[in-house]
Amino acid sequence: MDKLFIFDTTLRDGEQVPGCQLNTIEKIEIAKALEELGVDVIEAGFPVSSPGDFNSVVEISKAVTWPTICALTRAVEKDIEVAAEALKYAKKKRIHTGIGTSDYHIKYKFNSTQEEVLQRAIAATAYAKKFVEDVEFYAEDAGRTDNEYLAKVVQAVINAGATVVNIPDTTGYCLPTEYGAKIKYLVDNVDLKGAILSTHCHQDLGMATANSIMGVLNGARQVEVTINGVGERAGNTSLEEVVMAIKSHKELQIETNINTKKIYPLSRKVSSLMNMPVQPNKAIVGRNAFAHSSGIHQDGVLKNLSTYEIIDPKEVGIDDNAIVLTARSGRHALKNRLGLLGIEVEGEKLTELYEKFLELADHKKDINDDDLLILAGKEGNASNRIKLDYLQVTSGKGVRCTAVVALDIAGEKFTATSFGNGPVDAAIRAVKEIIKRQITIQEFLIQAINKGSDDFGKVHMQVEFNGINYYGFSANTDIISASVEAFINAMNKIPV
Repeated sequence: MDKLFIFDTTLRDGEQVPGCQLNTIEKIEIAKALEELGVDVIEAGFPVSSPGDFNSVVEISKAVTWPTICALTRAVEKDIEVAAEALKYAKKKRIHTGIGTSDYHIKYKFNSTQEEVLQRAIAATAYAKKFVEDVEFYAEDAGRTDNEYLAKVVQAVINAGATVVNIPDTTGYCLPTEYGAKIKYLVDNVDLKGAILSTHCHQDLGMATANSIMGVLNGARQVEVTINGVGERAGNTSLEEVVMAIKSHKELQIETNINTKKIYPLSRKVSSLMNMPVQPNKAIVGRNAFAHSSGIHQDGVLKNLSTYEIIDPKEVGIDDNAIVLTARSGRHALKNRLGLLGIEVEGEKLTELYEKFLELADHKKDINDDDLLILAGKEGNASNRIKLDYLQVTSGKGVRCTAVVALDIAGEKFTATSFGNGPVDAAIRAVKEIIKRQITIQEFLIQAINKGSDDFGKVHMQVEFNGINYYGFSANTDIISASVEAFINAMNKIPV
């Protein structure tokens, strides 16, 4: 069996989604879960980009034992020096440096020439090699780079010491056959000297997984992926899709180190911490991935699962015989279900969560996994400086919308009354009267998890203050409360 290395960039490329940024503690939690999952390489951040990213790489390096910890840089000596410093505690360390190689990047981004870019690639690789043995080079926009020039760059950086060369389809432009042919061209025309070719495909045209698999079939032996396919624009290649495609096709004689039963719990953890819902029809981890509504499908599955299921849900950590949670469920059932979702709670925290669970169960007939993740996530906001104490709204046809809001700000109580064009507008105006800051709502998105008037409403909000965007999230069976809580959640992220 050939070994396929799994390089996870959820904490770097995946975290670049607006409104989905993680703090260091959350990054460490995900990094430890990635280690349990069995990923070979964790790209922990871009250290020179911010003090927060630098600190995250340092702390993840301390917290994780056996996976390689990777730090991203540009082909700039200062970047490489900072990355090396951030990696000083890593047991196994890798610097990931590179430069754009397509004509689009060379001409419009660098105003340079192919020869100058080639020399910068060689210099960056050689400089990174002075700090670490394991150096990965990325040829940004390789998907739109001429194959002959790309092979020249790949050969040069391998000669300079690169152990892995990343061939990114940065814009998600390539067709699967085209990307596969590009990898094969490099295998046939470059003396790899033991170096590994890596895929890094984006989802702009919906072909990231297909391109990654075609890259593997043509000789790549590392894939760069994220949990749930999170990432900029349309996202990155999904770890769960690539891993399960390889596992399902045993004839490929390729294996990974992934414990697939850990996939679903980690998917839910990432979704919860990033406040980024997984689409219901998402392959492998969407809530409909193993659901059958067609009568013909149901009949087939009841006779034999293999008629319509190529994967046993238990293989990816989905308990298809899940306990149904209701208002009559006890603490043990709640703790068990949270554990299956990758959330461990004990003692007082479990008691507090159970009380909130009972409040929700009184409003909803069925409590699903998304509801539980939202409840658990809201518990994490308990230490916020600004808290909503009280909200009363009067609205209706022929009635002027009025809202009374009471806030607790660092222990002090404040109350305000305001009017608006609707109940949400009135309530947020009342909050603004207390806060007294010029804050503009840029984006306001309401989503329902399932169906029905008793469902949790999820609110994502983007606000602008002093030219900087901040993101808020909340969920509640009362959509007005959820909207106000999301606004306050964004407020709490603005520096005092």
